[in-house]
Formats: sequence, C-alpha cells, structure tokens
Amino acid sequence: MNAIVVHEFGGPEVLTYEQAPDPEPGPGEVIVRLKAVGVNPVETYQRAGSQGYDRPRPFTPGADGAGVVEQVGDAVSGFARGDRVYVAGSESGTYAERCRCSAPQVHPLPPSLSFEQGACLWINYGTAYRALFQRGSAVAGERVLVHGATGGVGVAAIQWARYRGLTPFATYGSDSGEAMLRELGVRHSFSHADDGHTEAILEATEGTGVDLIVEMLANVNLESDLSMLARGGRVVVVGSRGTIEITPRKLMAREADVRGLMLYGATAREIAEIHAAITAAADAGVIAPVIQASIPLEKAAEAHTAVMEAPSHGKIILIP
Repeated sequence: MNAIVVHEFGGPEVLTYEQAPDPEPGPGEVIVRLKAVGVNPVETYQRAGSQGYDRPRPFTPGADGAGVVEQVGDAVSGFARGDRVYVAGSESGTYAERCRCSAPQVHPLPPSLSFEQGACLWINYGTAYRALFQRGSAVAGERVLVHGATGGVGVAAIQWARYRGLTPFATYGSDSGEAMLRELGVRHSFSHADDGHTEAILEATEGTGVDLIVEMLANVNLESDLSMLARGGRVVVVGSRGTIEITPRKLMAREADVRGLMLYGATAREIAEIHAAITAAADAGVIAPVIQASIPLEKAAEAHTAVMEAPSHGKIILIP
C-alpha cells in the first residue's frame, strides 16, 4: 500500500510518500481501507518532535479517518467486510491507504455523513464535545465563546453548542470566516484581529461576560479571556503554542477556572459517551463538518503547511 512515513523529525518535507507493507489484523483488530483521512495540528507537532512529542521512528501519522472494513481479526464481533466506519485512533496511523485498528477504535459511520465528513469526527467533534461538556461543564442557557471558531474544532463546538441549547459567541480572522459563522447560525461574532473585540464581547453580554470560553490559542489569548468571564466562568484550553503571563486576580475576582484538555485523557466511559453523542447528533442532522480542502495523500506536506496557516475554514482532508 501507499503511506506517509516519517523517518526523522523535521518540517513538512519529512512526510515521505512511499510503499509500506499492507497491515494484517491480529486478534481483536480490524483493517480499514481508508477513503478519507483527517489532518490535525497535533500531527504537525508529532512530525516535528515538538511540543513534548517524541516517538520512535519511522512512523505513519494520523488518528482520524473513514472508510470501509476490509479485514476482521479473531475475537472481533459487530463488524463485517464492507461496513462503512470512522476510526478514532489507529495502531498503525491513518495517513495511508489502509490502517490497523483495535476494535474499540472503529465505529459505524452514520449514513447521513460522507467519508470526508467521517474523517472529521474523532479529533474535531470529540475534542469539542469534551471541551464543552466533559471539561467545561456547559449547561443549556449558558453563553459560550469559541475563540478561534472557524477551524475544525471550532465549527464542531458551534454545532454542539447550538444543538445543546447554549448561546454561541465566536471569533474569526477573515471576512470569509465571518460569513461561514453566519451560515452556522452564529449571531454574535467578532474579529479577533480587532483590538476592541474583548470590550465588544463584554458589551454584547451587557457587561456580565460569558460563562465558558473554548480557547484554541491560549498563549495569545488567555490573559484577555479572563476579562471576558462571568462569575464562576471557565476557560477550557484546547490549544496553545507557547507560554503566556496571566493576572491571577482576574480569576480570583470571578472565582473562575482555567481547565486543560487532552482528548486522550478521556476515560473509557467518557469516550463511549462521546461516540454515543456523535451518533445521536448525526442521526438528528445537526453534525455537518465543513471541509476546507481535500488534498491527495501524496501531498501531505502541503496539508501540514495549510493546517498551521491562519485563517482556517473547517477541516483539511487527505484522499488516499
């Protein structure tokens, strides 16, 4: 099969497109022939060996994908050859024509979703769900600010928020991003390039602030986030690319919290909750991933460059 292989840490150019052995399923494993593969910022850190990521080389990146079941190992039930599925992690990496997964990593792809949309589900919709409800403790009626809302996780957070009765506020980085947020039904959107957006958000809440902030770039925004929180508010940090100095008294005055998030920190019970919620939301027609670009697998280096460029407008997909 064809696959992307990283032999040494480095820039996008180390993503080598080459022939790799076809994976074989062991007991309790499934081989999925991938039709679409999701690209995420975390994979650029893994490729570079940065942000604390260090793993044995060579390796094939990737945790998101969707396709059809090709082989089923011993002691696997519930899947048959040809089943449409999405994957939530992989033992062999998803930047490839096929991937080897443990059976719990494979999930039925809702019939309402395409393979490209299925490749958005785990990292994007799983992270957004965990940020809002498992770490953020959001409840219907609250105001949530998605700070950096036009990327894959941001779009998912907006859709989850509206589905679950939250009032979404959002920031964007371009005119096209603002238009996309309007199409997603966001009534309160603000340009994060505008130095006055913090004050504008406070004004839109009549000075009370937002109850929850889902933060995509904490090393830039966290200090100003604290000024926008309501009493008892929470910031959930989804992404950060460096350090920042904050004013703790802003937290003290509001009795507010800053909470970190790692999707892979979820317990087995929390992971089961996420997948059940994804299925229910897809069946209800409220999950509609936005695809920014579909790029051939052999051009994965271009995808890694694009995923780190701002502004983003949904999810970047690789097509094996």
